[in-house]
Amino acid sequence: MFIVLVNRRRGFTLLEIIIAVAILATMALSIYRFVQSNLVAIRLSSNAVASDARYYGLREVLTAQWQSLPSGKAALLGDAYKLNDRPRDEVRWICSAGPGLMTRYAAGDFVVSLRVQSEKDSDRLDLGLLRKPKNDTALTDVHESWVRLIDNVSSLQIRYFDSRLNVWVERWTDAGTLPRLVKVTVGRVDLTTPWEAIIPLGRTPL
Repeated sequence: MFIVLVNRRRGFTLLEIIIAVAILATMALSIYRFVQSNLVAIRLSSNAVASDARYYGLREVLTAQWQSLPSGKAALLGDAYKLNDRPRDEVRWICSAGPGLMTRYAAGDFVVSLRVQSEKDSDRLDLGLLRKPKNDTALTDVHESWVRLIDNVSSLQIRYFDSRLNVWVERWTDAGTLPRLVKVTVGRVDLTTPWEAIIPLGRTPL
């Protein structure tokens, strides 16, 4: 008498396959959402770092320019303006080719203005430098050039510290001397807190 042993391999049922696929799909979706959220966070962080870098660069340029200005030659003047209750102040100084003029190739001196300017057919404001030859007598702006530094800002406020009065003033019209400090405040669209820098016009001794 022979006994035949049959080894029957039990396969997966349809229900088990469906459950396994559902588990794999859930895991894949969780991994995708995790990776996507991290990519978004990295992109936002990179944008914030790049935006902050432009403000740090602006502070370095202004510091280098204003600390080299001569006193008593109307080298720096500033006015206070507003548009729709938003500060749109402007400060002007005289410089030659270099970082303040954003070019290495320029003959003679230029009047450079730090100001905000609206884009054409838009309410958006950009912060930049308006350059014009110092001895330009043209009645038009044909010799002016605009260098955009930071786009999409909400306001620009500039204050000047008068050490003689020990107060901050909103404009500087004294051609015979320079303010001790200049405070630049830029309203940022991407943040609720404005960016602010206080720049000493006299070099601090080491």
